[in-house]
Amino acid sequence: MSLFNLKNKSILITGSSRGIGKSIALHSALHGAKVIISSRKMDACIETANEINQKVGSDVAFPIACNISDSNQLDKLVSETISLLGGIDTLVCNAATNTHMGSMLDMTDEQFDKVMNNNIKSTQKLCNLCIPHMKEKNDGSIIIISSIAAIKGSPILGAYNISKAADVMIVKNIAAEFGQFNIRANSIAPGLIKTDFAKGLWENPDILKSVLTTTPMKRIGEADEIAGVAVMLASKAGSYINGETIVVDGGTTIA
Repeated sequence: MSLFNLKNKSILITGSSRGIGKSIALHSALHGAKVIISSRKMDACIETANEINQKVGSDVAFPIACNISDSNQLDKLVSETISLLGGIDTLVCNAATNTHMGSMLDMTDEQFDKVMNNNIKSTQKLCNLCIPHMKEKNDGSIIIISSIAAIKGSPILGAYNISKAADVMIVKNIAAEFGQFNIRANSIAPGLIKTDFAKGLWENPDILKSVLTTTPMKRIGEADEIAGVAVMLASKAGSYINGETIVVDGGTTIA
């Protein structure tokens, strides 16, 4: 049996109707998992779930709409996932917000608060909702999609960077407290990836040139290249990786 086999695993992925989340959902399903497709808009969730089910050839993807900024919707997301799939083996916190690109001096309190609420508070709450269930099974994997913004300063992404650095500490805290229950928590820190979420960066010629100049591979990444790491962390292949941040950036942060 492959170390990357996810047969009979149930995976909840936020922000999975497109981009990195969608790719993680697809490749998890292709490796045998049942996956929850979740984002704010139900139509987008249904469309992605149908697309994945067609590619896999069976009903393995299920849509549940959820706005991560709404605490009640997070409660419902977890309870409906457990009811539908019978449990949650892996939680992937991928949904995130960036309300401002520019100087921190020009960012409003409301913009700052929204980033912190959506990228930190909602992530911690989702983890807290899933951990008791994982404790009962004495097994579970939590994956938070962070960013190289967590380890590299930026003149235009200040609040986003702060929130992504918090993600790194969330997984360390979970690993330290709940590793004894065979619960692993890790983050993935992508570099610049060609997704709609990051379009404001890679479509800007000056920013793209700056990134490529300091990236040894001389290209930006693809969503599937993040999905491969997530599949590893959700499977037996990653069963002794805990509290870590895996950087996937083509070498940007070492150049």
